[in-house]
Amino acid sequence: MAANRTPVPLRLFRLARLALHLVRGLAIAWLLFPKLSGAEKQAHTRRWSNTLLSILSVSVRENNAPKELPGRCMLVLNHISWLDIFVVDARFPATFIAKSEIRNWPMVGWLSTLVGTLYIERGKRSEARRARQIVAAEIGRGTLIAVFPEGITTFGRSLERFHSGLFQPALDAAAALQPVALRYLDAAGYVGDTSLLESIWTIVSTRHMVAEFNLLAPISVRAQTRHSLAEKAETAIAGALGVPAPQTSPARHLPHKVPGTNADPPGEPH
Repeated sequence: MAANRTPVPLRLFRLARLALHLVRGLAIAWLLFPKLSGAEKQAHTRRWSNTLLSILSVSVRENNAPKELPGRCMLVLNHISWLDIFVVDARFPATFIAKSEIRNWPMVGWLSTLVGTLYIERGKRSEARRARQIVAAEIGRGTLIAVFPEGITTFGRSLERFHSGLFQPALDAAAALQPVALRYLDAAGYVGDTSLLESIWTIVSTRHMVAEFNLLAPISVRAQTRHSLAEKAETAIAGALGVPAPQTSPARHLPHKVPGTNADPPGEPH
């Protein structure tokens, strides 16, 4: 383990480069993004994310990644670290659905807001319904949406139950559901009481990290409910990670109305 640690001067050098890169990203998002087309924004996001990973000496090992994704698509991923966003964006720049607290994170939160992250106020049904409509409309326009339905981060050695409300926009927009299993071969977890600065220090202290980005078989939303989609995605990602699938909530097996109707409150965390 010690062989994979960086000397303190190198850690400080990485921190300085990271800070400068974040400032550059803020400038690009604030000054340049409003003038760019969607394709140009994606190209900038991909380049910027790849440079960030290079600064932190993180390489991405892709498995089963296609050249491009369907026009209407939602990525569903397990969540380990704030790095997850940039691992995804380095390959498939996406609009992420995030909890509203992230908006207030220094630098990372500001940058996420500027590049179009959609935030959800947890615990508010009216807000969840409004967010669902916005997300479905974005998918319909061809925006690639990415969600972390666990709602929290883990170390990647387990999987939390997926909040099924986040799957409703995929049903509403008749989108392809693309599960992705993420894993880091070194400690990247941003979990529990770990602060953002502590997480960054751990990463810059690691000589080299590998992120595994495993795209699994797409899941059709046809004739599904949001609960069945959540269960299918859990099972697929848990299997790819080699961890037990979360225990299924009994509510998932109750009768449901046709997908797209108000069978239960949108955004309800089941």
